Amino acid sequence: MSYQLINPATGEPMETIEHASIEQADEAIARAKTAQAHWAALAPADRAAILRKFAQVVDADLETLAALEVRNSGHPITQARWEAGHVARVLEYYSAGPERLIGKQIPVAGGIDITFHEPLGVVGIITPWNFPMTIASWGFAPALAAGNAVIVKPAEWTPLTTMRLGELALEAGVPEGVFQVLVGRGSVVGNRFVTHTDVRKVVFTGSTEVGKTIMRGAADQIKRITLELGGKSANIVFADADVDKAAAAAPSAVFENAGQDCCARSRILVEASVYDRFMEGLEKSVKAYKVGDPTDEATEMGPLVTAGHKESVESFLGDVPIAFRGQAPEGPGNWFAPTVLLPKSNDDRCLREEIFGPVVAVVPFKDEAEALELANNTEFGLSGSIWSRDVGRVIRVARGVQSGNLSVNSHSSVRYSTPFGGFKQSGLGRELGPDAPLHFTEEKNVFIPHD
Repeated sequence: MSYQLINPATGEPMETIEHASIEQADEAIARAKTAQAHWAALAPADRAAILRKFAQVVDADLETLAALEVRNSGHPITQARWEAGHVARVLEYYSAGPERLIGKQIPVAGGIDITFHEPLGVVGIITPWNFPMTIASWGFAPALAAGNAVIVKPAEWTPLTTMRLGELALEAGVPEGVFQVLVGRGSVVGNRFVTHTDVRKVVFTGSTEVGKTIMRGAADQIKRITLELGGKSANIVFADADVDKAAAAAPSAVFENAGQDCCARSRILVEASVYDRFMEGLEKSVKAYKVGDPTDEATEMGPLVTAGHKESVESFLGDVPIAFRGQAPEGPGNWFAPTVLLPKSNDDRCLREEIFGPVVAVVPFKDEAEALELANNTEFGLSGSIWSRDVGRVIRVARGVQSGNLSVNSHSSVRYSTPFGGFKQSGLGRELGPDAPLHFTEEKNVFIPHD
């Protein structure tokens, strides 16, 4: 079986990618199991040195990786360069992990008690199409640092940068079988990660629906899982905020990567007394947002990933009033103009479902209590922003919003040095941060008597 890649900016066909069969998945898992034992047996300093070399090789290949992402995913070139550099930084950060998997000595009677962090074994990582190489690195870097072997299954639509990372791993000296990339369908390769007894953990980023299926399947073996799923994040703007700054920053919080981001602040909640002022500023910033050729250094937003996904995003417009739209190229490609909606009801689809496109809904609120009620009126809880100059309010609202990652007077959600994950149906477990390698280990307790 194979899949024809399409350039999202031009509509032109590109490479045809062969998909792995279940037999090939089993072979890859067997290779990983054998290789993992040798990888885990390496001295921690040697594993660390290989991961640092991997980071250096990725850094040296930055322009190639960025160009592949532009062509395959439609990401603007400046964003794609950042993504490739991010992979290198994540590898650098977790290259310190092998020498810092430090256990404990616990005071007990009659002897000594110590703990070890043992690698799980083989880890299967299933990545999404929206940020192919960055999200892959969030799983494979800490997993490798902890002594595991990794098989990454990239999304069918956007496999090229992950495939290149597989080549770079070998170039950097990662042993054969320790880091593999297996392109295939989720129903074949991804499902085999779930059902194969030698895969001891599955890391999945994608839709909540698929995440639930993986969770059910993993239960048969009590298999470890990390799930990073959907989002419907709120951008809350209070009257005491720098309203002009909030309005200027709002487009990038939802339109970056054409809104194809589970952290996208696709609901903007604005205190009623400054609603009109905010909307004036938002209209200016939306209409100034540059959508176009992803190879152009000035482009802020590229096309949607496929024609089918564009149709899905368009379906959310329906009968919802449109406040205003930005600009987008005409002609070939999956172009979609940034769009601001004014929902008539809190039950409108645009406020309930993840759009995953450059569409944002704006809703006024009267006070802090209503802001919290609206923000939490969703099954998701991944990200969000709070705009206010009142420190007490910021603390109250940050504690009250049911979300895993919040920013104050800004929109940054993900740093490799801090934990990332969701509340409610946005996921299970955490990625990134200093403890990430521990999530790929089992803690073993050993008691040694005095006599």
